[in-house]
Amino acid sequence: MATVTLSSSSPMCSSSSSTRSSSCPKNTRIKASYSDPALSPLSLRRRELLKGLALSPLSLTLEAPPHALAREIEVGSVLPPSPSDPKFVIFKASTKDTPALRAGNVQPYQFILPPTWKQTRVANILSGNYCQPKCAEPWVEVKFEDEKQGKVQVVASPLIRLTNKPNALIEDIGSPEKLIASLGPFVTGNTYDPDELLESSVEKIGDQTYYKYVLETPFALTGSHNLAKATAKGNSVVLFVVSANDKQWQSSKKTLKAMLDSFRV
Repeated sequence: MATVTLSSSSPMCSSSSSTRSSSCPKNTRIKASYSDPALSPLSLRRRELLKGLALSPLSLTLEAPPHALAREIEVGSVLPPSPSDPKFVIFKASTKDTPALRAGNVQPYQFILPPTWKQTRVANILSGNYCQPKCAEPWVEVKFEDEKQGKVQVVASPLIRLTNKPNALIEDIGSPEKLIASLGPFVTGNTYDPDELLESSVEKIGDQTYYKYVLETPFALTGSHNLAKATAKGNSVVLFVVSANDKQWQSSKKTLKAMLDSFRV
């Protein structure tokens, strides 16, 4: 236990709480010596300073992984045109983009988007960077948005969270309705109500099966209109989410659906 010793240049003086007076002469200096240097005022001030630095935006920027520092520039200036439709560019995720791809927990994926969209930062706590390679909860891989049209994000969930079967196919997990019941909150950003599901379907592309969803979500944080597409491969279920508010949906519905249809793992 740390001890504190008080000393002064004159004998220890006394005070009375009832009279709120003291017998100490004016200008008497009281010195404290600490048997534990870590408890000295200087050390405590240093400790508080370090705490402040740890929480400052500067340190978060310095420690953030490369994918979280996504440059918010139009993707048309950095991504190639889509071979299938030159009105779009194509994003092909690689190990340079996210911690999960580098760890091998997610297989590479791709989708198209308009050239005016911008990639946005994913908060470190949402990115899965802190828990790879053994994350227990879903995380956000990448995000893109356009103020006039909407936003998209890729969410990955550990397969073991949904089934005990290793390398399971999406059909092994259950029906489209069962899957969206588990992952619905990651589509809406808050809660999921089965009544919000307007349509679900199954799509087969090569050997890969995808579940597709159309949702009307008036209370969702992501937007009142959501489209989603999910598949299972390797250790994860990968969910592609396209979101828009009423105004964005009215003007960009066709574009958003084209983006959803283009998603591949």
